[in-house]
Amino acid sequence: MRIAVCIKQVPATHEVSIDPETKRIQREGIASELNPFDLYAVEQAVRLVAEVGGEVVALSMGPRQAQASLREAMAMGADRAVLLSDRAFAGSDTWATSYALACGIRSLGAVDLVLCGKQAIDGDTAQVGPGIAAHLGWPQVTYVSAMTDVSAERIVVKRMNEEGYEVVELTLPGVMTVVKDINVPRVPTLPSVLASRRADVPVRTAEAVGADPEQLGLGGSPTRVVKINPPPPRQGKTEVVEGTAAECARRIVHELRRRSIV
Repeated sequence: MRIAVCIKQVPATHEVSIDPETKRIQREGIASELNPFDLYAVEQAVRLVAEVGGEVVALSMGPRQAQASLREAMAMGADRAVLLSDRAFAGSDTWATSYALACGIRSLGAVDLVLCGKQAIDGDTAQVGPGIAAHLGWPQVTYVSAMTDVSAERIVVKRMNEEGYEVVELTLPGVMTVVKDINVPRVPTLPSVLASRRADVPVRTAEAVGADPEQLGLGGSPTRVVKINPPPPRQGKTEVVEGTAAECARRIVHELRRRSIV
């Protein structure tokens, strides 16, 4: 089984600023890290290959410095990594990004499964995984919290929803996005970290993966960001309720009703 894990390098801070003209996050001079949700996707891919055999290929689209996050995925157990980097990708929204990644996945050869974290912490859209499935024309399952049965033709999973979870069968090849409940990501060993630093991470351009330039970058992005405002700061305060369990429960319910919350 060949599994492609799509990862993203994101700002390693909550103090981000927005370019007033492009309406995009300003990343220059800001430390970066592997998107935390993608750690669970890498871990699950490595576990699956350990169980059924095959290889894990980490794939990312971004500037050259994104190789650092791909090396982190390799340190966790990915067999190899590929970076899509080209000025033609600049300014891509989630639709154009998922198109570029889909082209990158096709360039890998026969891929059985694509895994993504449920979302990136910088955009929080959760759209790239489903977008990849749409561009590939493959079935998809989002918010996967467990895999209960795996074969070469299908995978049975538990998918989280607002009321609990549902059991879904995904026919391969397919795309999944996973949530953090699915596993506990491993801590890379020192030898694996050193090996990942020496590993080759090839860089592929838009032309190399057969991407249509008109579907990339700002020109290929149907999304137009008109205005961005940061959320207002939280004004809440903490109140300590003391007493027996019954007394505390009564006081909390009374306070919630007084504030018309319940």
